[in-house]
Amino acid sequence: MRESLAKKIAWISVISNILLTLGKLFIGWYGNSDAVFADGIHSAADVFASVIVLLVIKISNKPADKEHPYGHGKAEVIVSGIVGILLFLVSIYVVYEGIAGFFHEVETPSYLAMWVAIISYITKIILYRSSLKVAKEHNSKAIEAIALDHKADIVASIAAAIGVLLSIMGERFDIFILHYGDKAASIFVAYLIYKISKEMLLEAFDILLERNIDAATLQEYRNVVNEFPEVKRIDRIRARELGHYVLVDLRISIDHYKTIKEGHDLAKLIKGRMMERYDNIEEVLIHLNPYFPE
Repeated sequence: MRESLAKKIAWISVISNILLTLGKLFIGWYGNSDAVFADGIHSAADVFASVIVLLVIKISNKPADKEHPYGHGKAEVIVSGIVGILLFLVSIYVVYEGIAGFFHEVETPSYLAMWVAIISYITKIILYRSSLKVAKEHNSKAIEAIALDHKADIVASIAAAIGVLLSIMGERFDIFILHYGDKAASIFVAYLIYKISKEMLLEAFDILLERNIDAATLQEYRNVVNEFPEVKRIDRIRARELGHYVLVDLRISIDHYKTIKEGHDLAKLIKGRMMERYDNIEEVLIHLNPYFPE
C-alpha cells in the first residue's frame, strides 16, 4: 500500500513536471522571461528528483535482511540529500544568470510568460498539498522531498508572474527600474530554491549521522515506558530515524530479584505498547539493568 501510493505520487509528479518544464522553458525563452525560464529549470530538477524517487522506493521498502539488519530506509534519505544538492546547484546557476541579466539590454517579457507562471502556481498548490498529505500519512522522506520541491515551485511561480508583470508595466509606463522586475524575480526564485535545498540537506545529514529525534517525541516515548510500574528507572532512551521508520534504544532498571523470564516479558510488553502507540516505530531494543533500592 505504502509503496504503491509513493509510486503514484512520484509518477504524477514526473508527468506534471515534464509538462510544466517544457512549457516554462519554451515560453520563458520565447517570451523573454528569465524568471519563467529559471522556474522551468527548477521544474526540470523536479523531474530528475521524481525519477530517482521512483527508482529508490522499492529499495527503501525492502524488509531487513542479513546484510542490512536495520532495513533499507536510509535509501530514501540519500535520495532526499541528492535532490537537495541538485537544487543547490540549480540555485547557483539561476542567480548567476539573473545577475548577469542586469548588465545586458533588457527585453520585455510577453503576457504569455506571465500566464504560464500562473498556471504553474495553481498546479503546484494542488500537487504540494496532495503529496504532503501522503508523506505525513506514510512518513515517507522520499515523498516529502517531492512535496518540498512543489512548495518551492509555488512561491517561485507566483514570483515569476509578478516579475513578468512588473517588467511589462515598466515598458508600458516607461518606468526604468521596473524593466528589471523579471531579472529581480529570477534571483528571488534562486533564493527560494536555495532555501529548500538547505532544509533538505540539513535533514538528510541529521538522519545519516543518526541524530537523536526531537526532544518532544523522545519525552512521549519516555511517558509510555513510565506507564509500567515495574520500571524503577529509565537509565537511557534514544531513537533514530531510518527514512520512514524509527528505531528506539532503551535501557531500564527493574528490581534485581526479577527472573530473566519476568524481565523478558516486561520488555516484550513495553515494546508492544510503543509499537502499537506509534506505527512508525520499527524496532525497540531494550536492555535491562538490576535495580537496588538505596
